[in-house]
Amino acid sequence: MILASTLASAAAGREIGSARMIRDLSKEQGGRPEAPVWFDGAKLPVSLAARCNSMMSDAAASDDSDLRNVAHTGTCLTSTGLAVGERVGASGRVLLEAMVAGYEAAGRIGGALGQAGEAVSGSFGSGFHASIIVAFGGTATAGRLLRLTDQQMAEAVGITATSMGGLSIGTNSWAREYHAGNAALCAVNAALAASRGYTVNPDMLEARRGFLAVFAGRVQTAALTAPIGKDYQIGKYLAVKLVPGAHALQPAVEAAINVARESNAAPEEIAKILVAGPQIRVTPGSAAPKDMIEAIHSLPYFVASAVADRDFSWVNVTLEKIHRPVIARLIGVVESDPAPPPVHYNWNWGATVTLVTRAGKRFTSTVDAPSGSAPRGIEWGDIDAKYRALMPGSGLAAGRLEQVLRVIHEFERAKMVSELTGLLS
Repeated sequence: MILASTLASAAAGREIGSARMIRDLSKEQGGRPEAPVWFDGAKLPVSLAARCNSMMSDAAASDDSDLRNVAHTGTCLTSTGLAVGERVGASGRVLLEAMVAGYEAAGRIGGALGQAGEAVSGSFGSGFHASIIVAFGGTATAGRLLRLTDQQMAEAVGITATSMGGLSIGTNSWAREYHAGNAALCAVNAALAASRGYTVNPDMLEARRGFLAVFAGRVQTAALTAPIGKDYQIGKYLAVKLVPGAHALQPAVEAAINVARESNAAPEEIAKILVAGPQIRVTPGSAAPKDMIEAIHSLPYFVASAVADRDFSWVNVTLEKIHRPVIARLIGVVESDPAPPPVHYNWNWGATVTLVTRAGKRFTSTVDAPSGSAPRGIEWGDIDAKYRALMPGSGLAAGRLEQVLRVIHEFERAKMVSELTGLLS
C-alpha cells in the first residue's frame, strides 16, 4: 500500500518546480547508473535517485504519515528501498521486510523524541522538522537491504544522527520537500558508508550532547530498546492520505464534510465554522492561500473548502478551487471553538467541527483517526482509487499504469525489485 501511495504522490509532484529542479541538477551531475528516476528515462547513483524520487512524492503533499505525527515515513522507505533494492537485486519480499524494519526504526526514533509534533508544521519544540525521524527509517531499510552487520547498522544510525536536520520554518516553502530529499540522500549514504567500515561515536544517540539531547532536550532510550511485540508499528500507525495536504488537517476535513452534508446548508447560510481538537489552532483573520504550497497546510482553507463542496479530493489544491470567492468568505468564519464539546481523542490530530447556521442551528461531527489510517482500517479499494486518480501525472501509458499496479499488488512474489522499477520509466 505504501508503494502504491508513494508512487501516486510522486506522479502528482513530478512537474512541481522544486522536484524538477533537483532532478535536472542530479541528471546533469550524473554518475554510475544504479537506480532509475521514476517516470524518467535516466538512471543515477543510488543516493541521488532516492533523493529525486523522495522529493517528487513529498512535493505533492499526498504521501503517507505516521498517525502519531506528520512524519512521511513511507516516502523515504519507498524511495530508498526501491533504489537500493534494485542495486542489490533484492526480491519483492525482502524489500517489504526491509520497509517494515525501517518503519519500526523511524517510529522508535519518534517515540524517543516524544512524538511531539505541532499540528500543521510537523515540527518539534526545538524547531526541527519531522524529516529527522524518517531518515532513520530509510537508513534501516537501506541497511537491511545491504545486509549490514549489527555493528554496521549501529554505525549507519550514528552517521544519520550526526547528518540529518531540517527546520520547521521551511514547511510552507520548497524547503519542505528539500528536507524529504535530504532524508533519503542521508539514509542511503549512511548505510553505504557503514558498509565500507565507516565508524562514528558509539553513543551518538544517547550521549550528553548527542542526537536525543540536541533534538528533544532529553535522553529517553526506552522507546528505542523496547522488545518487539506481536504487532509492528507499521500495522498500528500507518495512515495513507486519501486526500491531499497535511495529515494533521484530515480529521477536521472529514468532520467538516460530515456537518456540511448533515446540515445541507448553502454557503451563504453559514454563520460560523467552529473547530476544536488537541492540536487545533486557528489564527483569526486567516487569508485565503495564494497557491498549493500554502493551501496544503491551511486548516481554515481545508475546512472552508470541505464545507463549500461537501467533499474534498485531489482537485481541491488546484488554483481554480483555491481562489473561489465563496472560499474567501467561508475562511472568514472559521474559528477555534470557544466552548469545545467534551470529547476524548485517542490521537493528537483528532478534530471536532461544529457548523452554525444564520438561523442558529448547530451540527457537530468528531473524527479521531482519519479514513485511510490503521485504526480505521485501510482498504485496497481506496489505495487503488488514489493510484488511478494521481498516476496519470506520471506520463506513463494507461496500460503501463495498470501493469505497475498489478505488480505492486503481488509484490511479495516478485523475484526482483526491477520487475517494478523497470516499469516506471
